[in-house]
Amino acid sequence: MYTMDEANVEQDAVQPTRRRRHSKEFKEQVIRAAMQPNVSIAAVALHYRLNANMLRSWVAAQEERDAADAARKSLNAMEAEFVPLQLEAPGAAAAPTEIQIEVRRGAATVTVRWPLCAAADCAAWLQGWLR
Repeated sequence: MYTMDEANVEQDAVQPTRRRRHSKEFKEQVIRAAMQPNVSIAAVALHYRLNANMLRSWVAAQEERDAADAARKSLNAMEAEFVPLQLEAPGAAAAPTEIQIEVRRGAATVTVRWPLCAAADCAAWLQGWLR
């Protein structure tokens, strides 16, 4: 009868595959190839012997970076723009020609309009009315 204990068993240690590191230039080349129109990401991954899901994540990250760069450029372009405005001269506004006073007591409302040139008379009248 054969038992494993009796046999001289040589243990082959299974070495885990080392994680590959890809250079920045290689990644850029593969991403450019995968981002071409009408090109399958899976086909590019097979061609370069990469995992398709990993390549998809590289492409997605590159698309996010491209979108962020485009947004940054559009913001910078907006900041650099100068828009001149036409402002009216300070004295050009029409000056009021009368004094208008509105007094409310309960449900009653009284509105008094007085010429601006007689402001002193208006003040005296108002002072007497408020007593």
